[in-house]
Amino acid sequence: MEYSKRPIDIPEQISILTSRGLVIDSESFARLQFSNISYFRLASYWKPFEVDSDTHDLEKGTSLNDVLSLYVFDRELRGIIFAAIQDVEIALRTRIIHYFSMKHGAFWFMDASLFSDAEIFNKCFSSLQNEVGRSKEDFLLEHFKKYDSPSMPPVWKTLEVASFGTLSKLFCNMMDVSVKKSVAKSFGLPQYKYLESWIRSITVLRNCCAHHARIWNRRFPLMPQLPRRLSLAWIDAEMAKPMKLYAQLSTILYLEQSIVSNSSIKEQLQVLLSKQPLSKLKAMGFPENWSKQGLWS
Repeated sequence: MEYSKRPIDIPEQISILTSRGLVIDSESFARLQFSNISYFRLASYWKPFEVDSDTHDLEKGTSLNDVLSLYVFDRELRGIIFAAIQDVEIALRTRIIHYFSMKHGAFWFMDASLFSDAEIFNKCFSSLQNEVGRSKEDFLLEHFKKYDSPSMPPVWKTLEVASFGTLSKLFCNMMDVSVKKSVAKSFGLPQYKYLESWIRSITVLRNCCAHHARIWNRRFPLMPQLPRRLSLAWIDAEMAKPMKLYAQLSTILYLEQSIVSNSSIKEQLQVLLSKQPLSKLKAMGFPENWSKQGLWS
């Protein structure tokens, strides 16, 4: 079937929405919003108000302000989460570099024999070469002025410009289980498999945040393993749905406990979430007693 829909101007977009029941108090205000936030992007935020998926009619009384309020909530949520993921990414990078270097030297990321999957290794190494090649970081420029062998800088310089995705793939592909266990234990996790699962899922969440994608009621394809018990404050894992945001946020907050002792991430989330109706929290997978869970209290 060929796509045949034509582009429509902002006034017509507004007309379509009002015909579906969206209450718009000021057309000039609506035009301003749609000139800055695309119709297609905002569609993700009026969809929860739809009563008919075929006609796209909305609940009676649904206003543009309701839609924008949900959009702003999601934007603020992404901002807090992205800041928290930066903490996790930097700590993970630092600990991977430290533990693996202490055992395998300064250039372990170039040694294919240390990795399980040759194809993943080659893709990661190619990605690292590209990142290093285009980086303008002073410490890399100074390195290449002084050294020409090996072809890449040591791991503590090279991995500083690696993406979170590449970092995750390197860790998961490493064969040395003993070192992976050391990294996991530094985060309060008893098994490295948990850390592998968590960083894979956090990578997806990070990419959603980086590309300004809707996250508040998203179902995530990569789900973190949720152990029943952990050494630090944790949740009742049986009440969590791994594909929903509550589980993802809980893994991030758990890791934060071993990273930044004075982090305000949890408090920021609590303040933002406390203003939301229960229906919105349920859409993110939050159980009714979420605020009393050890990790969140």
